[in-house]
Amino acid sequence: MPEGGGGPDGGNVESRAGGEDGERSEVVAGGEVVAGGEVVAGGEESLRSGFVTVVGRPNVGKSTLVNRILGTKVTITSPRPNTTRRAVRGVLHRPGLQGVFVDTPGLHRPRTALGTRLNEQVADALDDIDVVVPVLDATGPIGPGDRYVLERAAATCRGPAAAGATGPLSRVLVAVNKVDRASRAQILERLEGARRVLEGEGADAGVEYFPVSAVSGQGVDALVDAVLARLPEGPAYFPPGMVTDVPEAFWVAELVREQLLAHVREELPHSIACLVTEWEWPRVRIEIVVERDSQKGMVIGKGGAMLKEVGTAVRAQLPPGAFVELRVRVEKHWQQRPDMIERLGY
Repeated sequence: MPEGGGGPDGGNVESRAGGEDGERSEVVAGGEVVAGGEVVAGGEESLRSGFVTVVGRPNVGKSTLVNRILGTKVTITSPRPNTTRRAVRGVLHRPGLQGVFVDTPGLHRPRTALGTRLNEQVADALDDIDVVVPVLDATGPIGPGDRYVLERAAATCRGPAAAGATGPLSRVLVAVNKVDRASRAQILERLEGARRVLEGEGADAGVEYFPVSAVSGQGVDALVDAVLARLPEGPAYFPPGMVTDVPEAFWVAELVREQLLAHVREELPHSIACLVTEWEWPRVRIEIVVERDSQKGMVIGKGGAMLKEVGTAVRAQLPPGAFVELRVRVEKHWQQRPDMIERLGY
């Protein structure tokens, strides 16, 4: 957790502050932050930079892959589908290069207002990007959801060739993830299946395919090198040393949700949301929202055991002295209520 204070909206936290909603509203030019993309004289060295959106169905390992690429945890992970509920930007700094990797919610067939909102976030993240990385699961067959992801990636990136590459879809780099858990035959089948889908989109020029394991790191370096090679010349969108634009308060609330996802029963994950309601560092109060009275008891646990276990695990990831107070509240059918979805930051 970065140094500095901030309210529940994460304001005034320099190391996690960024342009609102991912807009390219600020650049670093000659060591100075310049509003509106206006560049001032400062003798800045040549830089290649850009935004890289990572997309895929729920639970294909997008968040784990982004964390592996950045070498640090910027987004929570869980075996539960739809763990990611908000686009998270992580910044990779290399000499002369800055890649902003955008982790997105899983594209799925929505059954709630929340699900619809998550799909909208993916669509927003695919606007005005430089490279897209569709992620497939090597352990499962390519289904309608995967085909839709690949087709959306192709539609987004169709156009002039990327830097250092040729072809209208050269900004599409397909990652077949979880190769550490798949057989060679499965991996080849997924690669060939993705090629067939994209071939129908005119992908005979430029698309590259990368078998990777986000868990072990296998193949990830080659994927990152190819991504960075495709970034155009541009400004630094974030200052040196900044690894994410996630506000502190949102991050702590996400750590609580991550721990709950690791402990609660199958019917609960989608019904849980977390929100910081008080921030007087080092004291933080977090509200855990569920949809039914019966769920409240499950989250609290016998004698408060569940909350105690979650609080202990979260504090272990925060600076010494942090005090995390957890409260549970019922909001009936919040996943179907746009007002609550907005209030919870989704």
